[in-house]
Amino acid sequence: MIKRYKYSLLLSLIILYLSLKNADELNKVQFLNIPHFDKIAHLFMYFALMSSIIFETWKAAINNHSLLLLALFPFFFGILLEILQSTITTTRNGSFYDVIFNTLGIILSIAFWFVIRYVYKEKFR
Repeated sequence: MIKRYKYSLLLSLIILYLSLKNADELNKVQFLNIPHFDKIAHLFMYFALMSSIIFETWKAAINNHSLLLLALFPFFFGILLEILQSTITTTRNGSFYDVIFNTLGIILSIAFWFVIRYVYKEKFR
């Protein structure tokens, strides 16, 4: 199982590390002074995580129901990390808005998959 989901597990560990890392160190890195860049980062991290999960399972005849079940992992993982930020870190706070942007990343990834599957429907049968 670890071998099958190696990219998803690697991305999960990276997200875990970044989510629990000292906020003072992360605040030193300003990216072009874009307001709310952290929310954009949440969206892209969870888009990448869900996309890697889809990529690693698409050969297993993924259907809409199983795709939604697979989406539960990054969704609850994101919620767990926000709870951990609030409880075990001293420089981080959990945020409901982070959960919203995590979820948007997951939804965009699934929508992107539906578009790809529709355009290339012959290859995914």
